[in-house]
Amino acid sequence: MERYDPLKIEQKWQERWAKGEAFKARELNDDAPKMYLAEMFPYPSGAGLHVGHVRNFTIVDVLTRFYRQQQFNVLRPFGYDTFGLPAENYAIKTGISPEQATATNIENFRKQAKKLGFAVDWSREVNTSNPDYYKWTQWCFLQLFKKGLAYQKESYQWWCPVDQTVLANEQVENGHCWRCGSEVEKKKMKQWFFKITAYADELLDEIDALDWPEKIKTMQKNWIGRSVGAEIEFESGKYKIKVFTTRPDTLFGATFLVLAPEHPLISKLVTDNTREKVDQYCTAAMKKSEIERQENKEKTGVFTGSYAINPATGEEIPI
Repeated sequence: MERYDPLKIEQKWQERWAKGEAFKARELNDDAPKMYLAEMFPYPSGAGLHVGHVRNFTIVDVLTRFYRQQQFNVLRPFGYDTFGLPAENYAIKTGISPEQATATNIENFRKQAKKLGFAVDWSREVNTSNPDYYKWTQWCFLQLFKKGLAYQKESYQWWCPVDQTVLANEQVENGHCWRCGSEVEKKKMKQWFFKITAYADELLDEIDALDWPEKIKTMQKNWIGRSVGAEIEFESGKYKIKVFTTRPDTLFGATFLVLAPEHPLISKLVTDNTREKVDQYCTAAMKKSEIERQENKEKTGVFTGSYAINPATGEEIPI
């Protein structure tokens, strides 16, 4: 028996598949049942594909071949998620423009994916930084903006003062920039947001009707995290502070009021005697990630120097 030579045999069939467009989706008016399959688009970094990519691609590849064997008209595109912080950071690190680096990396990714022999319709290749593609994402954004579902507001972001760029949570390592090692800070910046909460109730109410594993549905419910309760209004001089609670009946026992370190009223509620301690506490808290702040359940805080009126008892309680 001739020894299996993967380089020789794989190349032979991959060339034949490419020449005959073996995995190209048929026309939409085809009578066969249709199936659309796609994996998450990889970000085309200079490192190339890794085993995590291959794992995900292989799962979709198995499904693609299965449905093709069942005579489905299968559409499986391939693409590259080319926008975002990685392109910006890579440009800072290497001095190569994002456009040039992305084109080079895509060429390598495509070569690697084809060498793996994936059943992809290469006529449906997508590059998210191509104007022919992102003109539609811009169109979608405009529709959301017109409906009031896209809006701007200020929010804190990790900021590297040396690289002069924002950082994602995973790019902050022990309070330092993953690339240059300098200490990072939280900086308030104007950003765009989508009003996904406008659809939270609708999404939550429809989850049970989905044909999904119960574990996944539970994860989705927990992610949305709906709580039912009431907003209670506390007064502190000329300021009003709204507090949400699922147990308004416990209000009679409230002995203090807590504000998050980034609450906009803190700077107005501190006194000359408490300002230094409050500033130190807020600075230290802001250096922690959201995960770190949630993991440590020990309650800490410092007195602002101001008081609020408990609406249930009429008594002053410290903030």
